[in-house]
Amino acid sequence: MELKFPKKALVTGAAGFLGSHLCRRLLEDGYEVTALDNLFTGTKNNIISLFDNKRFSFVLHDVTQPFWGQFDEIYNLACPASPIHYQHNPVETIKSSVLGIMNMLDLALKTKAKILHTSTSEVYGDPLVHPQVEKYWGNVNTIGVRSCYDEGKRCAETFAADYRREYGVDARMVRIFNTYGPNMHPKDGRVISNFIMQALSGEDITLFGDGLQTRSFQYCDDLIEALRRYMELPRGAIDAFCERHSLGAPVINTGNPGEYTIKELAEETLRQIPGSASKLVYRPIPSDDPKRRKPDISLAKELLGWEPKVHLKEGLAKTIEYFKTLVR
Repeated sequence: MELKFPKKALVTGAAGFLGSHLCRRLLEDGYEVTALDNLFTGTKNNIISLFDNKRFSFVLHDVTQPFWGQFDEIYNLACPASPIHYQHNPVETIKSSVLGIMNMLDLALKTKAKILHTSTSEVYGDPLVHPQVEKYWGNVNTIGVRSCYDEGKRCAETFAADYRREYGVDARMVRIFNTYGPNMHPKDGRVISNFIMQALSGEDITLFGDGLQTRSFQYCDDLIEALRRYMELPRGAIDAFCERHSLGAPVINTGNPGEYTIKELAEETLRQIPGSASKLVYRPIPSDDPKRRKPDISLAKELLGWEPKVHLKEGLAKTIEYFKTLVR
């Protein structure tokens, strides 16, 4: 009788918001999971419930340093993703993107592992094309306060594409649009966590500019489903898809195409926290803040048979319940 061993997955940035959800899903799918994180923005509280699982192990490690292990799949999520965190330490932020992907690609090359790199909608910068499609090259400031994150992620995509072309590494990439849900850091500076925490504490809700900038909000469970479907696809199917769509590398958008103004988000947050004494206040708009952000997910629909299912009102309610547990 042939013995079947579980697949082995490495998740970088595993103690972060999205990494923790991915680890949990992989364990549910029967994997052995090695979780890497330096805890710069992640927290063990996000994964503490996984420590009793014999198929889960945590390693305190910075992806800017090489790492060795034998894995079937590598999910590269390590990088500060909120403006407050990545602007606090911009040099380390760009290092985590550039050196991190280099180290993970080298590991994938040596061990023949599949690697899924999580990029970001920020590679489009302040887009001049709407909605954003994968073939759009973006409108990015190379020397702005957000550039450590935006350009770091763009460079990481270049590395992944070139390792695939030159060395044959099975690298896949997703550009993640605004994603939210439980395990978000309460002080990460992202708009949904900001609004919920302000509303729960009765502080005024801060809108920048006129509040008419648009964003598209994807619930975390929808994203994790897309990542798993993408990694499960055979390379041949992905190669054929790239050739059919004239893509230089397998990169797809993942997000919810529902488009809301920041003001609409603030008003919906207050509707779901009816006892809040918060009011809307307006402040000057930050440098390089995108005016419109909405994904075209046609490629993800075709390749993965996937589209988001969780409506903003439903996902926001779940996220508010999580944040309530932090302020009690």
